[in-house]
Amino acid sequence: MTVIVVSGTGTEIGKTVTTAAVAAVARAAGRSVAVLKPAQTGVAPGEPGDAQEVVRLAGDGIATRELARYPEPLAPDVAARRSGRAQVHPQEVADAAAKLATEYDLVLVEGAGGLLVRLDDEGGTLADAARLLGAPVLVVVSAGLGSLNTTQLTAEALRARGVRQLGPVIGSWPAAPDLASRCNLADLPKDAGTPLLGAIPEGAGALDGADFRAAAASWLGPELGGTWDGLTFTEREAPAPRAH
Repeated sequence: MTVIVVSGTGTEIGKTVTTAAVAAVARAAGRSVAVLKPAQTGVAPGEPGDAQEVVRLAGDGIATRELARYPEPLAPDVAARRSGRAQVHPQEVADAAAKLATEYDLVLVEGAGGLLVRLDDEGGTLADAARLLGAPVLVVVSAGLGSLNTTQLTAEALRARGVRQLGPVIGSWPAAPDLASRCNLADLPKDAGTPLLGAIPEGAGALDGADFRAAAASWLGPELGGTWDGLTFTEREAPAPRAH
């Protein structure tokens, strides 16, 4: 895969850390990597954004590009209107990613918020950009209560648009998972329609870059270049069946 679109079932669930893990594993395998952030919101000019956080965690040598930056932490279409700046359109995202794909082995396109957050006043979304690119979408999901519904809704939205889901990754697996999180390990693949592709431990984004890179492969499945074993992880973390 040359281009992977990284989206999620919501905001603040680990998309940037997951993007960094995928980038780190690819770099360790000798692949050149570029990260494209179509719309960075909630960050002032000169401040590091999500793409720069990926570089901090995954290491130097990763190319980054932002198409637009808006200061308020809002959906991109609203943030653009309020700032008086130009909106980003799905075709622009697709064109930028396609160009980067001619120069780098792997291009990671990290969205803002969930899959159907609007980029522009025409209702364009990251899903539309993925469709234009013909690129698969890696869906970052939460671990706990409510995740099954949002995971299934995201999977259905992708299927309705003819976009392939690469699979779900749990963006922040708790150090002390509750019952819902543990039970969800068996149900998330059913709702996504694909196996789990990884689980990033809670707090991974706070690690030093060297420690992050050393551990990244153990958080991602072979489909993403890692060594994480979903079956073993689920058997270890899922609760035992209740006795009748």
